[in-house]
Amino acid sequence: MSGRPSASRRAILRGAALTPAVALGLTACGPIGGGVTTPATPTAPVDLGAESEVPKGGAKLYRDHNVVVSRDADGTLKAYSTICTHAQCPINKLQGTKLICPCHGSEFDATTGEVVRSPASAPLPELPVRAEGGRLVAGPGA
Repeated sequence: MSGRPSASRRAILRGAALTPAVALGLTACGPIGGGVTTPATPTAPVDLGAESEVPKGGAKLYRDHNVVVSRDADGTLKAYSTICTHAQCPINKLQGTKLICPCHGSEFDATTGEVVRSPASAPLPELPVRAEGGRLVAGPGA
């Protein structure tokens, strides 16, 4: 006999019940949403859609490509990766021109890429973007 009390049946069952929940949490906060293979930024030029979808002074989130495009008052377009710089979660929410990360609540300005709420501390990487024939194209070579 070792002198240490043995674990109760209840403690063992509680630990077993929590293990899947902990694993789910790690998966949800892992790189790019836990196994999603979409690249953090486009690796080639991608057609995002009609240029008219991005209003002056506004922004549009392109979830399928992990890109946000904004247009300032004079019509200048800017694009940023929407992979959070804190834990590499794909950002899936845009309110006005504020991007909100679902994993830990980081917020970014979609017009500048700057962090407006931590825990993220680094801005979103800017991407090349251009309008071509009424369509938006983002990524390398854009």
